[in-house]
Amino acid sequence: MYSSSVLLRFSSLVLILAGLSVGCASSDRPVERGATASHSDSILTRIAFGSCNDQSADQPLWTPIRASNPDLWVWLGDNIYADTERMAAMDSMYARQQRVPGYQALRQEARILGTWDDHDYGANDVGRSYPKRDSSQALFLDFMGVPDTDPRRQREGVYSAHTFGPPGQQVKIILLDTRYHRSPITPDPNSEQSYYPNKQGDILGEEQWAWLERELRASEAQIHFIASSIQAVSSQHPWEKWANFPKARQRLFETIRQTDAPGVVLLSGDRHHAELSRHDEALGYPLYDLTSSGLTHVAPAGPELNRHRIGEKVNVLNFGLITIDWEADPVTLQLQIRGEENTSHFDHTLQLSALSASGER
Repeated sequence: MYSSSVLLRFSSLVLILAGLSVGCASSDRPVERGATASHSDSILTRIAFGSCNDQSADQPLWTPIRASNPDLWVWLGDNIYADTERMAAMDSMYARQQRVPGYQALRQEARILGTWDDHDYGANDVGRSYPKRDSSQALFLDFMGVPDTDPRRQREGVYSAHTFGPPGQQVKIILLDTRYHRSPITPDPNSEQSYYPNKQGDILGEEQWAWLERELRASEAQIHFIASSIQAVSSQHPWEKWANFPKARQRLFETIRQTDAPGVVLLSGDRHHAELSRHDEALGYPLYDLTSSGLTHVAPAGPELNRHRIGEKVNVLNFGLITIDWEADPVTLQLQIRGEENTSHFDHTLQLSALSASGER
């Protein structure tokens, strides 16, 4: 007799293969599940994203996410809650998420991309010290349907970049890995911050930094969405954030600025609420960081300092939606946070021409 773990892995594989077959047959749009094929001519107009998804909890947002008709779904991390060094257990948690009917349906209708955060990486707030990071990476890539020939199967970290659209209407999605190479952080019991700042610490690692610079410098895209599992702009809250590593945070801003990449918008998760932050000094033009979290649970409503916040925090189950109007003059990006009834809890529209140092591209 086969063991239960073998049967579970076999059933998960059957579901994935069935999804791939049905997806190609039932949609007139090609479905790319995490592939690194760096360019698709398909024009992106609607990008949905979210984070903090407990595979054992109710998941009511897949219906409104599907109703918003996204071209692309982007996982921003904590895609499951594993927190384990037992890879068989983590594998079964991913399999459970693959069986969620609403998520199965979305996989037939939209492309799926993503990165991870701490809980699907393997442990709360952990970085490069997590001992099972290579095995965890393999399971994450399996979950995303990444082919064996994809560069992510060989590199250290799950970072990737994907370009969509023809010349003049190109969008580049850059997915950072903020876990695999991240330096340690030390708890701070003496202040309102959870951790002491690691002033010389790093987040991405030199190989990923060099890769990010190449992806930005060589890009011909008009819009760049950089997905970071943790917030890069908001700096005052006590939890995980780029500001815990001030040298790395400044390097991120300098890399974006020096490569002269236009139309950069950051996407982040992790926080168990949603908000939009704007940094007016980092680049020479406004840098926006749109946070969407969580899909299955949120933190209690309450005040939290964020000098960069635009509008109010959203403390309900939420997902993010970005709608690009390529026909507008100038092109516009509508940034929304939506909830269970597919109603908008936050809405902010940007002109693409304002998102570059020169004011135009």
